[in-house]
Amino acid sequence: MSDPLIALTLLAVLIALLASGLWVAISLSIVGLVGLVAFSNAPSGLILATTFWGHSHSWALTALPLFILMGEILLRSRMSDDMFTGLVPWLSRAPGRLLHVNVFGCAIFAAVSGSSAATAATIGRMSIPELTKRGYPESLILGTLAGSATLGLLIPPSIILIVYGVATEQSIARLFIAGILPGVMLISLFAGYVAVRAWMNPDLIPPVEQQFSFKEKVMASRRLLPVALLIGGVIGSIYGGLASPTDAAALGVVLATILAWASGSFSWALFADAVMSATRTSCMIALILLGAAFLSISMGFTGLPRNLAAWISDMDLSVTALLVALTLFFIVLGCFLDGISVIVLTTSIIMPMVTAVGIDPLWFGIYLVIVVEMSQITPPVGFNLFVIQGLTGIDILRIAKAAFPFFLLLLAGVILICIFPQIVTALPNLMNR
Repeated sequence: MSDPLIALTLLAVLIALLASGLWVAISLSIVGLVGLVAFSNAPSGLILATTFWGHSHSWALTALPLFILMGEILLRSRMSDDMFTGLVPWLSRAPGRLLHVNVFGCAIFAAVSGSSAATAATIGRMSIPELTKRGYPESLILGTLAGSATLGLLIPPSIILIVYGVATEQSIARLFIAGILPGVMLISLFAGYVAVRAWMNPDLIPPVEQQFSFKEKVMASRRLLPVALLIGGVIGSIYGGLASPTDAAALGVVLATILAWASGSFSWALFADAVMSATRTSCMIALILLGAAFLSISMGFTGLPRNLAAWISDMDLSVTALLVALTLFFIVLGCFLDGISVIVLTTSIIMPMVTAVGIDPLWFGIYLVIVVEMSQITPPVGFNLFVIQGLTGIDILRIAKAAFPFFLLLLAGVILICIFPQIVTALPNLMNR
């Protein structure tokens, strides 16, 4: 059977399994088995056993459950409320006023949680009632929250960057640092959009409710110190070369626990709940990675990735043409799969094409995460949309419509890093000096 027919057959099997509601990890494993049994002479049972065993104890992956646990601890503490209190005095007179709390609150929480869904849930639980009560327009409340929460995938420590690093054997520390400037770029785009909307239509934004003196702003900022300490401890230790991502994750769990206890809002019951939730999430991701690893190896035995890379190389596509095609492909795929599944499902096939045209795998990781961020706010499987729908009860299509401008801003972010790749590579290059 020719390579295109093999690829179409395996794709049809995968779509059928996913459409039936089967777990992503099991679906990937079954497709891998079908590929080995039907299109190769390799011993499928032996390869399945050795792959699952060999990939079940990856030291690089140890950081994943630790960062997830850190986010779960913070999710159950009072630190999100402290963040709101600390940001309001500084943003109350900015163009767009308290809508910026969604943008900067999500950015700050993203830097300590690593999860887009956790960021949307935590900041949304706090900001939606407050902003609604103050009379801010629903579309901007929902849009800023849905769009800004996607920063949880990019700003380190990012869970999805750990998954990409493990799947492609890239340095997780360098990926973390590479995500900082693109994260700042997206924050600026989101805040700029809110400011422009406020300038164009001042009637959208309620008037200033309270004036704050400089002293009151500084006093309120003390509420932000615990979060700043946590961010500085985790990211600073990695960038300074003092700790690996795994060591920094362990430090983050310790600091998050201490700060949560110090806030007076934490208990042993909440800690146990955080551990169980982190365990469930970590096991789900680990199982997906095992299925993806087996699929990747089985595809190697069929020869599909190698032949596909050679085919792309023979087409002599420019880097720009390939990136446009991949962006469209990932946006469509992200409409039906979550971000982690998109990455583990595609990297084994996509990376040979990427390296064949000379694209830096480190840069491509950040590009891929931003494109996956776009899928978090596109129906039908936009996880941020589901989270916000659960918080508000609002129809998911209304939320998606409110988030659409931020989808376009994320697309603008992709274009900017394509034109100026130094946005991604500048800080990682400094780490080598």
